[in-house]
Amino acid sequence: MGDVLAGFHAAWEFESDSVLIRFERGIRTPRLYQTLGERRIPHEAIAAVTLSPGKRGTVVLHAVPRPGADPLMEAAAGQLKDGCDPYRLVLPAERETLAEYYADELRAQLPSDDGGPPDRYLVPAPEAPLQFKAYDGKASFDGKLVSFRWFWTGASSAKWKAGDQSFAVTDLSGIEWRSPEVFEGHLRLLRRDSPVAQPAQADQDPAAVVFGLGYGPVHESLPFAASILAAIRASRPPALTCDGVGATPASAVRRDPADIAERIRHLGELHQAGLLTDEEFTTKKTELLAEL
Repeated sequence: MGDVLAGFHAAWEFESDSVLIRFERGIRTPRLYQTLGERRIPHEAIAAVTLSPGKRGTVVLHAVPRPGADPLMEAAAGQLKDGCDPYRLVLPAERETLAEYYADELRAQLPSDDGGPPDRYLVPAPEAPLQFKAYDGKASFDGKLVSFRWFWTGASSAKWKAGDQSFAVTDLSGIEWRSPEVFEGHLRLLRRDSPVAQPAQADQDPAAVVFGLGYGPVHESLPFAASILAAIRASRPPALTCDGVGATPASAVRRDPADIAERIRHLGELHQAGLLTDEEFTTKKTELLAEL
């Protein structure tokens, strides 16, 4: 058992190869934290560690996740509010010296060069089965199939005409999650090799459910989206190199805008933390934008 640093709503236990984050279940604890319960973050999934002043006499210890290492953060694509970010530990300002000590200790254990996004998720996704109620239907995921069952009170005529839907993970290339806390929030499944272009509006797309006030909240729809992303990546068969060793094919790498936006956001955090030079940040950002 490692040293424990307790803050508001969470406690971090520092182990030899990872950080175990245990979230509180109090009334004031963000619902997403309560849903996650606890998360083990391997050192190789962390790109940087920062410590900065917070609000109202607090300091914030932030473990910046490595792009592509956590399906939850990849699905969120930079849309989580600071108060719901599971990689932030808020502490009273009087614990700043102690927090700085643990930040330094953690930095010393991080890989010197992460080599870019990993070919697999390093942080486990929430396990299926999962389900939640959206505004226009009920979404469920059993680990292999994503199903949408429409509600007559909310679904569009286009969705009623298409009927209830089921999608195999192997037929999907990714997801698009737009927070229910913003206008036109939704969860859309991105279909692989679909012969017909998906409608631009989520309320007209049978491969999407839309959110509304009280429907598809972050603590339900985001873990749902992360679980689907993890299943999609796990379903991709490895390609073989010339020596017969398994490798991830270039065509299997996600190129959807949400993924690119999340990776650029992470690069920005690394740049701000001083871990990337201006030239490195510009070069990597240009490379990501070229993948769109």
